[in-house]
Amino acid sequence: MKNVYMDYNATTPLHPAVAEGMKEDLSVYANASSMHEAGRRAMARVERARAQVVALVGAAADPERIVFTSGGSESNNTVFATMFHLGRRGGRRGIVTSSIEHPCVLNAAAWLRDEGFPVTFLPVDGDGKIDLDGLRAAVGPDTLLVSVMAANNEIGTIQDMRSIGAIAKAAGAYFHTDATQAVGKVPVDVEEWGADYLTLSCHKIYGPKGVGALYFRKGAPFEPLIRGGHQEHGHRAGTYNNLGILGFGTAASLAREELASYASHVGRLRARLRDGILAAIPKVRVNGHPVEVLPNTLNVSFPGAEGEAILLHLDLSGIRVSTGSACASGSLEPSHVLMATGVGPELAHGSIRFSLGRDSTDEDVDYVLSVLPPAIARLRSMSTVQA
Repeated sequence: MKNVYMDYNATTPLHPAVAEGMKEDLSVYANASSMHEAGRRAMARVERARAQVVALVGAAADPERIVFTSGGSESNNTVFATMFHLGRRGGRRGIVTSSIEHPCVLNAAAWLRDEGFPVTFLPVDGDGKIDLDGLRAAVGPDTLLVSVMAANNEIGTIQDMRSIGAIAKAAGAYFHTDATQAVGKVPVDVEEWGADYLTLSCHKIYGPKGVGALYFRKGAPFEPLIRGGHQEHGHRAGTYNNLGILGFGTAASLAREELASYASHVGRLRARLRDGILAAIPKVRVNGHPVEVLPNTLNVSFPGAEGEAILLHLDLSGIRVSTGSACASGSLEPSHVLMATGVGPELAHGSIRFSLGRDSTDEDVDYVLSVLPPAIARLRSMSTVQA
């Protein structure tokens, strides 16, 4: 049985060069906070990785603006915790975010709402795009933070980050973006976007799990989420994750070098898969923006078939996909992202996310196209829901 992995938005395998580098980095075991020679050597490697990561987001001249964390969720929560401390001191307290953010942002925003902060969850259109006029109307003299993800993890829609950043700046608000899914897939530039904070995660760019980063602009407020020692210039306590950080640096450097070839490769395969599904299966809906979308992400609804049943049928044939965000895979609720775009509950429950990667091939796509149509036909024949 062929094994086809199409769940790269959930996580990625280690890039071979990252894996090889991490084997060599096993010798960098000293505590990077130690003052002796071995510790200084470990710290030098950490700082090299920091420079590699910051270059990936367009801020190469200022590597100290990157704080290493345990991943995207910690980075996002750090931003919202910082806003909590600012708001408690008086002044602005308004939070504006979108209705299709990652759960860690939605839940952090809901926490601030419960603490008395005015929070606006902006709607999106049928393609998952934020209405810029609606954003302008939502921000005002009380707005403290605008937080909008650069690219959606479920449907792949890419937002107009430059315009969103400009609107936030015009209102005097801080601007944060969760760029976890965008980094390594499309160009990311904190200067062009005007971002005060930007979140990224290593395991989405063919690096190790358990390490992420938060970019914060010089002068932007920062309150540590984890307090203790002096690590990360006092911004995040805890012993340095040497191996993860060094792997992150290599992965970031490779993602920057391979960005154009990656986008071309997965974009062609995504188009092949999309066109094949539309040609072979009647009555399907492709979700997300038709053009402004991640080159690797294809979300499709199959009326008359249930998403988890489709996933299990594909899994039995060796095809690994998702019904939406991996972080919500245990939920019985329909995708909040699809619901926000106007997709009804039944159609949302019948949706599959195919996310391709650097190792995906034409043969993988052809195999999916040989397995998926009969699976959908069989499930529809057993369904009580009219396709």
